[in-house]
Amino acid sequence: MIKLPNNYAALFIFLSLSNVTLQAQEILTKDEAVKITLENNYGVQVAKNDVKVADNNDGLLNSGYLPTVSAATNATYVRDHNNTATFRDGTNTVLINAESRRYNANGTISYTLFDGLGRMYNYKRLKESHQLSELQARQTIEQTIFQLMTGYFDVARLKQTAETAQQSLQISRNRLTRAKYVYEYGQNTQLDVLNAEVDVNNDSIAYLNTNQLYMNAKRDLNFVMGREVRTDFDVDTTVVFIPPLNLELLIEEAKKNNVSLLQAESNINIRKYDLKVNRSSFLPTLGVSGSYNWAEFQNNSSAFLQTQETNGFSGTATLSWSIFNGADINRVKNAKIAIESEEIRKKQAEQQVVRDVSNAFETYENQLYVLQTQEKNLLTNKRNFQRSEEQFKLGQITSIDFRTAQINLINAKINRDTAKFDAKLAEINLLQLSGKLLDVAF
Repeated sequence: MIKLPNNYAALFIFLSLSNVTLQAQEILTKDEAVKITLENNYGVQVAKNDVKVADNNDGLLNSGYLPTVSAATNATYVRDHNNTATFRDGTNTVLINAESRRYNANGTISYTLFDGLGRMYNYKRLKESHQLSELQARQTIEQTIFQLMTGYFDVARLKQTAETAQQSLQISRNRLTRAKYVYEYGQNTQLDVLNAEVDVNNDSIAYLNTNQLYMNAKRDLNFVMGREVRTDFDVDTTVVFIPPLNLELLIEEAKKNNVSLLQAESNINIRKYDLKVNRSSFLPTLGVSGSYNWAEFQNNSSAFLQTQETNGFSGTATLSWSIFNGADINRVKNAKIAIESEEIRKKQAEQQVVRDVSNAFETYENQLYVLQTQEKNLLTNKRNFQRSEEQFKLGQITSIDFRTAQINLINAKINRDTAKFDAKLAEINLLQLSGKLLDVAF
């Protein structure tokens, strides 16, 4: 009887233990993965903070519509070591260490009644900037979800590839066992046993390498989700496609919902408000202010008044008008040019979106066709392998022919699984371009 080398036996034991990685664990569904990512992904968290900053910036406190209130107070203490005072009647007096004190406090409130509508347009600009921040956050979320789904389906693909490699390894093991029995009974040569051992070794290496890629892909997916990268889980390999998509409808949806186009439109609106704000400098500004003042003086004996206290209200109205300022004229001109530039960028973005959607749709259709073809190819290879297996057991074909049928079957399974997930990713890419990614279930 032929005995396995020690290193081969160790490899066999390791492979038996590593099968645990492919056993059923807690399944991480696609919806759960999306939920975890939206809560924990670092890029998404930063994008949410940017929206919070925009919330603060477009609030009433930053609008310019509220009055300005200020208060101030001071106290002064004076001590003269040697003070000579001459009065109106010609008499003199000398004061040693004469002290005097002064106290003052005031409160002021100012309000701009009219500034050429500048603050109104600036407030609207802040609102539009807030909407732009939300669109930027949405873009980050869409890109992250696409990255998540790419990682999720990569894990699913590698899981099925590892299962296929494990099945291939088992077929080769069975063949090796049969070759040993046949050789022991003298019905075959040792060459068939050696060939079977080589194939087992090759399939073992293929399985180990695939399983390593599978574990790496899991860690990559955990990183995208923003959780402990060594967390173990299983994935759902089921793929459900959306009913047939229509290119023209997708293009129309993209023109209305694509996040890049929405950002381009928001930038145009912001530039229009910039123009109106700059034009407001040509109009007058009217402001009012009111203040309350209190003061107390405690003078030394050389002063005419020993103590004095005053308090009261005062009000001011200010009207200002910049008759001519060349810088304001240039700012208006530049604001008009900025609007024109943003409109050009939007036209370019529209053409790019139409191009990208068209390309993505064609890729999607091609991937669906490839998937259908690979499904048929897999069925053909399954039938071919079954017949080859029967003929091999009857001794009607050689081990080389049987191995060829086995490899063809394994490759057909891997190609079918790859085509399945590639088609789904092409569909997700198409949904992202059309602005519908966040509205569908995976």
